[in-house]
Order: sequence, then structure tokens, then C-alpha cells
Amino acid sequence: MPLVTKIKEYREKFKYKQSELADMVNARRETIVHLESGKYNPSLKLAMDIAKVFGVSVEELFEFTSD
Repeated sequence: MPLVTKIKEYREKFKYKQSELADMVNARRETIVHLESGKYNPSLKLAMDIAKVFGVSVEELFEFTSD
């Protein structure tokens, strides 16, 4: 079941660079790039850390599709 992410949408809303978000969640910029493009699914901890940065729930940040 593919995971659809709203990370880029929230990141742009908060005006964070990919590298800034990566630093906030102790990840590499490349990880954020892969998350935004759908090439990588985050660990639960990373998903929770990113959601916390934006002040939203994990459910708001990620959606499952039926593909």
C-alpha cells in the first residue's frame, strides 16, 4: 500500500529548506528528498518527529492509498 506524503506541502508552508527540516529531525537532506518524492517510507520515529515539527498528527502528514 503506497504512502502519500504531505511533507513538501507542509515544509513549503513553513518556509523550511529540505536541509533545515533534515537538521530538525536528525536526518540527511537526501532522506527528506526521498520522502517527498515517495521513494522512501519513513520509520515510525521519523514520521512522528516530522509531524511534531509541523504540529500535526502523523495521520495528517501521511495517507495510505489503495494501489
